Amino acid sequence: MPSVVTPEQVASLPSVVLHDHLDGGLRPETMVELADATGYHGLPSDDPSTLAAWMQRGASRGDLALYLETFAHTVGVMQTADALARVAQECAEDLAADGVVYAEVRFAPELHTEGGLPLDGVVEAVADGFRAGSERASIGLGLIVIAMRTGHRSLEIADLAVRWADRGVVGFDLAGAEAGFPATAHRAAFDRVLADGRLGTTIHAGEGDGLDSIRGALACGGQRIGHGVRLADDLTDHGGRPTLGPLAREIRDRGVPLEMCPTSNVHSGAVGSIEEHPIGVLAELGFRVTINTDNRLMSATTQSRETILIARANDWDLVRLEQTTRTAAEAAFLPRQERRRLVQQVIRPAFHRLARPAAGS
Repeated sequence: MPSVVTPEQVASLPSVVLHDHLDGGLRPETMVELADATGYHGLPSDDPSTLAAWMQRGASRGDLALYLETFAHTVGVMQTADALARVAQECAEDLAADGVVYAEVRFAPELHTEGGLPLDGVVEAVADGFRAGSERASIGLGLIVIAMRTGHRSLEIADLAVRWADRGVVGFDLAGAEAGFPATAHRAAFDRVLADGRLGTTIHAGEGDGLDSIRGALACGGQRIGHGVRLADDLTDHGGRPTLGPLAREIRDRGVPLEMCPTSNVHSGAVGSIEEHPIGVLAELGFRVTINTDNRLMSATTQSRETILIARANDWDLVRLEQTTRTAAEAAFLPRQERRRLVQQVIRPAFHRLARPAAGS
């Protein structure tokens, strides 16, 4: 039997992240320093270790709404151009240090205007930080602009994203509390983005709400689904063999990529444990699954950690891990030639180099 991938192997391999939140990955030390610099007085502690522990305890209460409460503090210290640029640069450096070769990082500009920054100034600061970070670290970066599904500015944010297409922004997303806030209420925003044609679309769905939320994401033109773990509700067990319901079959047959975030899905209460996470079953059934970090600070995680947890829980070998990594690269909001280069010149050679000694032993 092929052996399960090891932490040492994962550490030596390139990875691709499609779902990582800028305001969910701050360094605790940076939060403390930015709070002092910007005059934010809401942090529960000015000790980085204590602060990190508080954020992680607060996020692991098994409820998406409670999980989202911790972001008040990260967003609170990200209200100036300098703060946004610093957080973005450090995000790039931290992901690269973990072996990530390409990442799409998302954030909601409308949450960062309390200090007086205009929306374009917010995006410009983050784009500048990513540019500086990618120059210092070996990583490609794309920015996904989020509109909040609980708000009323999605069309304005869609216009913002379109203005920044080809200047660092690669996609448009809808996030926030799902239940009671359907994606279809924001269809005009997605129509605007899709009509422009330069940005990819991804929608948070099937995390805090069920199958109807996923249906709504597809109806809005979502090209990828953020999380989508509740898709498991459309699988029926017949004698140990899952049968796909109509929504699950549509997503599989259309090849819609799923941006799955295992530890975060446990923390938000979407699944009970890593072992219960449906990513393994979905992969076996032919769905295009990807592994992601979501919120590295709140979930005390890294891309390497998420990969190891899923590999161990599902007995994944190098072949399965390469397939999942290639799926992420192929689903990236990049031009076709750049996706092909990422797979053929970065991912495939690295996996083949690692597998070659084992094949000859």
